[in-house]
Amino acid sequence: MSKKIISEVLLELADAIETGNFEKKIKVGVTTLGSEHGSENIIKGAIAAKNDLFDIVLIGKGHEDFESYETQSEDEAHKIMEELLDKGEIASCVTMHYNFPIGVSTVGRVVTPGKGNEMFIATTTGTSATDRVEAMVRNAIYGIAAAKSVGIKKPTVGIINIEGARQTEKLLSELQKNGYDFEFTESQRADGGAVMRGNDLLMGTPDVMVTDSLTGNLLMKIFSSFTTGGDYEAQGYGYGPGVGENYDRRILILSRASGSPVVAKALKYAYEVATGEVNEKAREEYKKAQAAGLDKIFAELKNKKQESKPSEEVKVPEKEAVTSQIAGVDIMDLEDAAKAIWKHGIYAESGMGCTGPIILVSKANKEKAKEILKADGFLSE
Repeated sequence: MSKKIISEVLLELADAIETGNFEKKIKVGVTTLGSEHGSENIIKGAIAAKNDLFDIVLIGKGHEDFESYETQSEDEAHKIMEELLDKGEIASCVTMHYNFPIGVSTVGRVVTPGKGNEMFIATTTGTSATDRVEAMVRNAIYGIAAAKSVGIKKPTVGIINIEGARQTEKLLSELQKNGYDFEFTESQRADGGAVMRGNDLLMGTPDVMVTDSLTGNLLMKIFSSFTTGGDYEAQGYGYGPGVGENYDRRILILSRASGSPVVAKALKYAYEVATGEVNEKAREEYKKAQAAGLDKIFAELKNKKQESKPSEEVKVPEKEAVTSQIAGVDIMDLEDAAKAIWKHGIYAESGMGCTGPIILVSKANKEKAKEILKADGFLSE
């Protein structure tokens, strides 16, 4: 055992004796590579976030004041992050440019400029479902779970007035009528209702603002950097944890433009969703929604949108490691694009990167898969 580790153990023991708290502090990780403002910006945020509640672990470029895992690339940092999360050595982690599977998306958290209220944006990166309305219904569940994980017992829900808002409101109202216990808020505009106006965004009318992830991503950038001109995000808690029905890695997202104040608050958010077990909260919310007929509602929604001709059944090829990304496929075509590749005996998965929808294939099959997608009209020349 090194002298450094021995000294750390003795310091922890001394602190426990002094405070009477013998429970080991949880650890929250942060990857330090990839910021447009340099690793020093991330480390500065970590220094600002130092506290007596949780320890901070750096992955990437390290610092003498923190437990650190030195790496040379973002991919390597993500690999170490996943290993530490899966082993339980860190409870959550803040990172940049991380790809979540379809069905998982992030719940951002902002401080609104009108009245200084905190508001959750559900969601901000990733895709909860390939159907827009289904995704927004799931986003509402994700937002409720995230808000509950930080201590809001009964968060209020509003739906931003974009395409699909009324359908989303109808389906959520049906769930509510069937016993899913949540509370709609009322717009502060004269006509009220659960569909929010731009004014409600500025005022922070709901605890959870439901939107699609691309709109949510835009909102996060505006809320975070409206005082700085856009190149430096100085406000809020970042793009938040990836939440899904059965997703257990507590990974929170920052933008490459996020400044150190956002890094510091993102680490606090990471600690809160870890102690509040956001993944378990999501499972609980899903069970409640499913008891209120969630699966039936989604099945009916899909039946209404099905073409008269039944979709072709395609055998999925043998699974293989998919490390290469193909961007440019429309979100509504992701599933069909993957099937088009399967027809040629190539394994593919759909996913969502930070810049939009992606098809994932092996490195060896990337060029052939791109030609297939071009030939079938899923990619432009």
